Amino acid sequence: MQAPFTDRSHAGRALAGRLEHLRGTPGALVLGLPRGGIPVAREVAEALGMQLDALVVRKLGVPWHPELAMGAVASGGAEYLDRELIRGLGISDEQVEKVIARERGELDRRERLYRAGAEPPALSGRTVILVDDGLATGSTMRAAVQALRRHGPAHLVVAVPVASMQAAAAIRELADEFVAVRIPEHFNAVGQWYGDFDQTSDKLVRRLLAQRPGGK
Repeated sequence: MQAPFTDRSHAGRALAGRLEHLRGTPGALVLGLPRGGIPVAREVAEALGMQLDALVVRKLGVPWHPELAMGAVASGGAEYLDRELIRGLGISDEQVEKVIARERGELDRRERLYRAGAEPPALSGRTVILVDDGLATGSTMRAAVQALRRHGPAHLVVAVPVASMQAAAAIRELADEFVAVRIPEHFNAVGQWYGDFDQTSDKLVRRLLAQRPGGK
C-alpha cells in the first residue's frame, strides 16, 4: 500500500484543507507538538494565515519498552499517567518517577532551545489548534490538552493527519473539536502512513519556528 502522505509537509497541507472552516477566526493560534508536529503545524498555520508556536510535550515510555507510552508530561507542569497500563505491567512508583524526572529534564531543555528566551503566547480566550503528525495511543496529546486547558482557551481543536480509532475516540472526549484526515480501521504506527517519516531535528524545529507565520 502506498502511504497517503509523502512527508509531514504534505500531511500538513492535507490537514489544512480540513480546517478551512476556521480560516479568519480572530486571534486563532496553531500550536505544534515538537518535534514531528512542527512541520505539519507550519503548513497549517501558513495555509490558514494564523500565528504558529510550539507546545513541548514528552512521552513517558515504559522503562523496558520506551516506545510504549505510559503517559506524558507537557509545558506548564501538566502530566498524564495511564494508571491502568502502569498497574497491568507492574511498573513501580519509583520507576515512574524516574522516567518523569528524565523527561521533564528533556522538556525543559527543549523549551529553552526552541523558545530562545521568547515568552510563550497568551492563550486565554483564543481559538487554539493543537497539531501533531499523528496519534497512536493519544497519551502525548492528552497531556498537551491538559496543559492548554489551564490557560483557558475559548475553543480547543486537536488536528492530526492520521489517528488510530482508539486515540481518536479518547481525544474527542477531551477537545472541543477533533479533526483528522484519516482514521484507519487497521492502525499499527503513525510512520506507516508516511512515505518519508525521518526524525525531525531540533535544528529544523528552530528554523521553522524562527520563520513562524504571525510570529515576531
